[in-house]
Amino acid sequence: MTAKRLPTNGLIYEITRQWHTERPDLDLRNFLMQIYLQRIGRIIESRFGKMCLRRFGIRAQDMRLLFALRRSGAPFAKRPTDLFRATLVTSGAITKQVDRLADKRLVRRLPDPDYGGGFLVQLTEKGLAVIDDASTMVATESFIGPAMAAMKPRERDAAERFCLRLIATLEAADSESGGKPGSRRSGRPVARKRRSKGAPNRRGRA
Repeated sequence: MTAKRLPTNGLIYEITRQWHTERPDLDLRNFLMQIYLQRIGRIIESRFGKMCLRRFGIRAQDMRLLFALRRSGAPFAKRPTDLFRATLVTSGAITKQVDRLADKRLVRRLPDPDYGGGFLVQLTEKGLAVIDDASTMVATESFIGPAMAAMKPRERDAAERFCLRLIATLEAADSESGGKPGSRRSGRPVARKRRSKGAPNRRGRA
């Protein structure tokens, strides 16, 4: 899609026009698609985060953990490893999120019967009530609702198919490459080079 076929108002049009002007030698479709998706994600994340804090007093990332537990079905309990894979964060981040949610009595830790010394994270009754309210609100009062309503049914269906196919393809490629949230590509720490005594470092300090 070229800049001429896009709406002529808004910052994203200007960004598209500028790139087509500055780099006419490149096929910019993948490059611009990445920009579009990143901007959509940032807008949605910002609005979602504000909603979570205003309506429920919960951070967006913590709400996503509650969503992951809720969609798993009764008894609404999962291992921490399942949660950080589902929410694309590190295990350390999951620990902090569980701590915050446990303090609010939205989740509890239970012994894992299948793994000695391990534990499960489970929604409490209060947590279930909160996440059901949140999911209902997002489904019925979503701020993307007006934009989606302006599209034709076939456009909405095509957008959904596009998103599902792109996400599935990207996740499959990430899985094959062994990518994990928060891990280095090689999976091994990078060794620091030792400086000889008295040699200045690159920051200008001796």
